[in-house]
Amino acid sequence: MSSVSSPIVVDARQARAESIGYLALAYTGKRLPLDVHLSAAGHYIGTADKDGPVSRESEHYFRSYQAASKALTKGRWQQRLHP
Repeated sequence: MSSVSSPIVVDARQARAESIGYLALAYTGKRLPLDVHLSAAGHYIGTADKDGPVSRESEHYFRSYQAASKALTKGRWQQRLHP
């Protein structure tokens, strides 16, 4: 019996529809909610767990929390497909 786990197959559109991080799920197996986060480069849409940031999901950074939050709410942001 093999203990090798299968890679997680996930569709970016499905993850977005469920409002979870596509990259977080694909690369760590964690189903984490999308939220607005801040880095030195600016605000971004991504995921975090109890230990801190896990993934930056948005392709672009936003100038403000409000702009990122509005983009997340309205679905007007571009999903990164690779970390």
